[in-house]
Amino acid sequence: MMASQHDTLIRYITMLQLIPRAPHFKATTTLRDLLAERGFQVNLRSIQRDLDKMSLYFPLQCNDQSRPYRWSFDANYKSNLPALDTATALTLVLAEEYLKSLLPQIAIDRLSAQFEGARKLLNGLQENGYANWPHQVRAIPNGKALLPAVILPAIWQGVSDALLERHAIEVQYLSRQQEEVKSFTLHPQGLVVRHSVSYLLATVNDYDDVRQFALHRIQALSASAVPYNNQLNFSVEKYIAEGAFGYPLAEQATELVAKIDKAMAWLLAETPISQQQVLSKPDANGWVTLTATVPNDQQTQWWILGFGARIQVLKPSSWREAIIEQTQQMRELYESTELKTNSANT
Repeated sequence: MMASQHDTLIRYITMLQLIPRAPHFKATTTLRDLLAERGFQVNLRSIQRDLDKMSLYFPLQCNDQSRPYRWSFDANYKSNLPALDTATALTLVLAEEYLKSLLPQIAIDRLSAQFEGARKLLNGLQENGYANWPHQVRAIPNGKALLPAVILPAIWQGVSDALLERHAIEVQYLSRQQEEVKSFTLHPQGLVVRHSVSYLLATVNDYDDVRQFALHRIQALSASAVPYNNQLNFSVEKYIAEGAFGYPLAEQATELVAKIDKAMAWLLAETPISQQQVLSKPDANGWVTLTATVPNDQQTQWWILGFGARIQVLKPSSWREAIIEQTQQMRELYESTELKTNSANT
């Protein structure tokens, strides 16, 4: 009997975790299938009865205008279970600050209840010496971060649903190359956030190759009646590793050999550029030789250029030549601009 009551309690908790806040919902048939995936075999009538009971204690809403019934939590419902501790609350505050420079605002809003709960907990502890906590924690992004591109809430929700539920979508997409809006049938395969832009990875129409679509350029979205084209062998991790977002120069990694100054050596000693990294002892002039296996992509070259005169690439020779050419072009650009400026001032 005790085991049965325990199982019922766990099923109740699991069901509550599956129900979203309004305006989103889960149908009783969907809840039944999701519970079955988690090992709970229960019929629709029992689920409906359980939800009726739980609605006496939780702000659950039922749309009974159509079958199957659809359930959601009140949009303003905020759960405090389990209770936060101070370390977790500070972690959430730091996570919010960091993610604001990375994720679109619509994604941050999805976690607003958790972030607000963390701030309320810390604010409530002000009498115990936590009065200055807002001035004591900060998360600083590494490098200059652009503001995240704005994504419409309906687009984020539609893409998320299509990706997780594995169904096709019809979109109106602003093409950057052709500067016009085009209609596509997309079959979502993955989602990647890169710097300040979120990308949907999807096949298009009847094709099988995976392409990238910036979410902020999707202007309209609706569910498609076209059967979903599931790429069973597709892996986001493999897709990225093959250089899809790194503008690869070659498929193979390369050995980077460079002279770096002492400050940069300290940085890489604590946060290596790769698992295969060796730093030499400083030479007579204080320069350290860096040897590391790195991706042969433009992202790494751009990272190197960001350090300016603090790094001198020795190998590969193609990188060295490309950096020399780039710096020469920059010098010519600035010199020509300076001449024009001086001429205009005289």
